[in-house]
Amino acid sequence: MIAAAESTPGAVRDASLLAKLVAGALAAAVAALSWRLWPEWRHNPDLSHGLFMPAVFLLLLHESRTTGSPRFLRPGLVSGGALAATLLLALLALSAAGLYAAALGWSHAVVNFMLTASLALLLGAGIIAFAGATVRLVPLNWNAAVALLLWTLCAPIPPGTYSRLTLSLQLWVSENVLRALHLLGVAALRHGNVLELANGSVGIEEACSGVRSLISCVFAGLFFSATLVRGAWSRALLIGLSVPLALGMNFIRSLVLTLLANRGVNIAGHWHDITGFAVLALSAAFLAGLALLLERREKKPAAAAPAAPDLPPAPRPAQLFTLSAGLALAAVLVGLFVLNTRSSVRPDAPGPNLDAILPATVPGWQVDTTTDLYRFAALLQTNELAQRTYLRRTAAGQEVQVTLYAAYWRAGQAPVSLVASHTPDACWPGAGWSALPPPASPAPPTIAGRTLAPPEYRIFKSGDFPQHVWFWHLYDGRPITYRDPYSATELLRLAWRYGFRHDGDQLFVRISSNVPWSVIGAEPLLAQFFAHTQSLGL
Repeated sequence: MIAAAESTPGAVRDASLLAKLVAGALAAAVAALSWRLWPEWRHNPDLSHGLFMPAVFLLLLHESRTTGSPRFLRPGLVSGGALAATLLLALLALSAAGLYAAALGWSHAVVNFMLTASLALLLGAGIIAFAGATVRLVPLNWNAAVALLLWTLCAPIPPGTYSRLTLSLQLWVSENVLRALHLLGVAALRHGNVLELANGSVGIEEACSGVRSLISCVFAGLFFSATLVRGAWSRALLIGLSVPLALGMNFIRSLVLTLLANRGVNIAGHWHDITGFAVLALSAAFLAGLALLLERREKKPAAAAPAAPDLPPAPRPAQLFTLSAGLALAAVLVGLFVLNTRSSVRPDAPGPNLDAILPATVPGWQVDTTTDLYRFAALLQTNELAQRTYLRRTAAGQEVQVTLYAAYWRAGQAPVSLVASHTPDACWPGAGWSALPPPASPAPPTIAGRTLAPPEYRIFKSGDFPQHVWFWHLYDGRPITYRDPYSATELLRLAWRYGFRHDGDQLFVRISSNVPWSVIGAEPLLAQFFAHTQSLGL
């Protein structure tokens, strides 16, 4: 499978026209993804190293041709199968990105991650084709492999993975800082991610969890392993040390900031930023110094290798034709997804008056209208939001609370799954509510003799205060159901069923109460509310 290691890469100017066209198409894909990720690289501190990625990618490709091992693939079933499998995975990743774009929008982190994975696989297919013994443009070596791997470290982490990772790191850092404080004789208590000190409290927030240090250190370890060392064990040591080094340096930073806060120093602002940049710089300097030391110890005079005859050129570069066909199919897929996920908002289409749907006055009830819902408009991609809370006391002195909430999206304003990703299941736990296992699915509720569409039913609790929650999501006047809004397979199912249709408006209705439906189901308040929503499909 591997051709003679002594064969050198061919000059780009001597490549065939097809090879140049394929290389140009891959370069265009790199430029397009870089343009797409540029805002993330500029504004997301965890991905700021991505600003250097295009230059790093070109540098590593140059290193693979000049200083890396010149390994090339002989034509055959193995290399052809590897190329076909890599292309297939790239197209599957691209298809998943398009489906997620239909479900969540093109700006979502999952979409950008899958697009980056697809590009890395397409570039991998390109290297397999260019490393063919009859093409010999880019050798198949560690430098080229790292050039592909680093792209995945420059993409946004999917939200579910990011949340679990940051929470784990926050808990680990806060727990170990507390232990260090006790060893140093500093009195402190820990409540989740918050450390209570004598002079105040310190919270280990997401920005201090160490995700930035972790990604940057792994990025630096991989880069130095491809550019500064050549031995396999040295490379493994650099990459293996990058993770514990990142965790250790972030722990030291958190401990230093906590000790400063205990002395009454305001650690917000300059101290927070200076220690963050210092940790990144020291970690990179340590890895670079270690790489230079390892290379100096392993450096040996190179033995003269016997010359190997050049392989004759193949009459037809079959792998280049396969790669060009795969790139053309990828371009078609991108075009289809872009054209079919365009917004088709009709600004002149009248929507319901949500404030009129929620009863403004109800005899016997105190009514409180929420006036600050606008702060969620950008997140929910709609300004049509309304919520009112109703309170009254029973003859027995029990306080009954009912909250009615409604949100509306015109046709094409937001994907179905974006609305589905902001249900109580996804949003309430982050606000301090704990989900309780609901009882067996109850019968559909009835209002004034009319049976309603079956709602999604949840129970939450914050301290001793419970909330029974019923909600409906209507698309084009029809209730739809779903399970886990963060499930990748569930989002794909929703995208497949609803994501490419832009002719339906959406209404989200939620009722929450501190008492079950059996207590409030006969209230005129709900009868009036559902009489207003009947014409909308509920």
